[in-house]
Amino acid sequence: MDSNIFSPSKQLNLQQSLSNIHTQCSDLLKNVTKTLNPLFNHNKNTSSASEHHPNVLDSLRDQAKKALDSGISRYASVSRSGNAPVWARISDAGVKTQVTTAPVRKSGAGLSADVIEERLAGVPVYALCNSNEEFVLVSGNSSGKSLGFLFCKEEDAESLLKQMKIMDPRMRNEGSKVVTLALSKVTQLKVDGVAFRLIPESTQVKNALKERKTAGFVDDDFNGVPVFQSKSLILRSDNKSYRPVFFRKEDLEKSLIRASRQQNRLNPALRPGDIQVAVFEDIVKEMKESTTSSWDDIVFIPPGLEVSTEQTQE
Repeated sequence: MDSNIFSPSKQLNLQQSLSNIHTQCSDLLKNVTKTLNPLFNHNKNTSSASEHHPNVLDSLRDQAKKALDSGISRYASVSRSGNAPVWARISDAGVKTQVTTAPVRKSGAGLSADVIEERLAGVPVYALCNSNEEFVLVSGNSSGKSLGFLFCKEEDAESLLKQMKIMDPRMRNEGSKVVTLALSKVTQLKVDGVAFRLIPESTQVKNALKERKTAGFVDDDFNGVPVFQSKSLILRSDNKSYRPVFFRKEDLEKSLIRASRQQNRLNPALRPGDIQVAVFEDIVKEMKESTTSSWDDIVFIPPGLEVSTEQTQE
């Protein structure tokens, strides 16, 4: 099993170590406990295929990608001390800088790491680090592993940092801060003894539960990071079709409205069942592992962006 993944038997120790943080910041960290499932199962098999990425996708995310891609390159080797908080420098060894979107596979494997990285280009996540650019880790007392939080929403990372500074004054003296990283790079991280958990926006978890209820499912919680798509919205480029997947329901709705206005149609977002919900971690896992993935044609849209594209006619 990937060393970055907590097994169920070790999650209890981790949850105990987080109990104090839950008390201080319960609303935010409800999402932490809901994401204690496997996140990234890194596939070491990569491809060096060189087909070009469709221009429409390049133009959509190029500006955000340039701002984020350099963020992960500052981190190197793991280091720990016996004193809390735990810090770690994360190595970028094995993280590719050359990317491609051609769905090239190794025998028996899913999409290459390069393909997945490009499909995630421009999507930001937020982490806590000190002045030495070392990540803040929460350590399990007896599990022997540490947990690194990666937030989908910057304000959530800021809230946790504020609470941790109250709990441990040393963090104030160490210049702790929130940094922005590229999710496309984070998916390739592999550090012994460290598991990374992506924390979703609480409002998007609520949106996901609401959509699932509309679809006839009754759920008390949502395990993982919700993403949203619509069968009525596609991207077309170079005679290929791509399904945009959004981290925020509102971005999908705005894109649906924009597309419907361009085609003088009623807003398809108002039609029951037109918005579908999936789990980001499950999608990435299937893209990496499955030779017949149903997610080969998707591209992830950074939060806050809309797409202008053709709609399917039904």
